[in-house]
Amino acid sequence: MELLKAAYKNEIMKILNRKKPVILMALSVVFVLGAMSGVYLLNSFSGIRVTGSSEFSIMVLSILIYSLFPLFTIFICVDMFAGEFADQTIKITLTSPASRLKVFLSKILAAATLILGNLYFVMIISAISSAIINRNFPNLLRIFASYTMAFMPIFVFALVIALISIISKGTTSAFMISIFIFLLLNGLSLVFPNIRSFLFTSNFDWYRLVLGSYINFSKILRVLLILLGYSIMLTAGGCYLFERKDI
Repeated sequence: MELLKAAYKNEIMKILNRKKPVILMALSVVFVLGAMSGVYLLNSFSGIRVTGSSEFSIMVLSILIYSLFPLFTIFICVDMFAGEFADQTIKITLTSPASRLKVFLSKILAAATLILGNLYFVMIISAISSAIINRNFPNLLRIFASYTMAFMPIFVFALVIALISIISKGTTSAFMISIFIFLLLNGLSLVFPNIRSFLFTSNFDWYRLVLGSYINFSKILRVLLILLGYSIMLTAGGCYLFERKDI
């Protein structure tokens, strides 16, 4: 356990030193502030009320969940796996006492931490912006539940990117394949609605299940089990490929 904790801290420090998470989080702030300015101007001068007390944060999430959040995830995971394979720094990592399994798990845990941290960071900024726009406090519980639920499908996507990065031969190919897979799965959910519920990308907006007046707990549980199944299978597959990877 101590080796896993040490490897996890090392992965966190490595990815933060590369500055990409900071840059992408800054882009998120710019987007939120830009959206806040636009909504505030519409509410104040045109008489059009675009969002309510809580809807601004949900509106931000509904846009970023299909844009900057997946891009943030791709950059992090490609850097952690394909990036280290390409520049051979993975050899230094593997000289530590931690086994390959612990190194892989530490990378996944670090990615999960950064993804969740980015979600909560945007959540706080958007909630403050919502309070400024509407001059009252939004429904923080509903916002927190929505952003927390948004984590699961993005984490599954991170595991897919990890697999792609382990298999691919470079950072560029891993990046392009990840984007292609994301667009392909979203396209399939539109063309074949019958399989929509089984594609994790179609559940990027499953947080909406807690936004209505009626909460369908059975559907929430079904989606959660599907996402957990994806997570278990992809983690097992990633561990196997990482163990067998010739470095």
